[in-house]
Amino acid sequence: MDSLGPAIRALRQASGRTVASVAADAGLSVPYIANLENGRGNPTTGALSRLATALGTDLRVSFGEPDPAPPALPPSLVKLRRTDRFRQAVVLLGKEPEAVIAALAAVGQVVDAGERDWWRLLDAMVLVARHPLG
Repeated sequence: MDSLGPAIRALRQASGRTVASVAADAGLSVPYIANLENGRGNPTTGALSRLATALGTDLRVSFGEPDPAPPALPPSLVKLRRTDRFRQAVVLLGKEPEAVIAALAAVGQVVDAGERDWWRLLDAMVLVARHPLG
């Protein structure tokens, strides 16, 4: 339970969403989600399931070792995620936004990328998708 709040916050921030937008999609109140993110509350599995769906993920319950929280996205990648240009690129790629962000974030774990680098990588992904070799 100790890792639930940070995990919810990390998923929400990684998707570039506000607490209010997630609450609306999950049919839950803003204070309820804010409390969960801050380690307070006693959520039902139904509420957690709706929250997972709103965040574009699956609800998994485990009694073993906890999964590590996903690493926080760099602020420049979060900023990119919120732009119209990013949403247009996602449409051209035919992928889910989370998959594109995950691919970019994976590159960011290997190289020190900044805002211009994210745009270059995203443009390259679109170029390759629109003009495949062979």
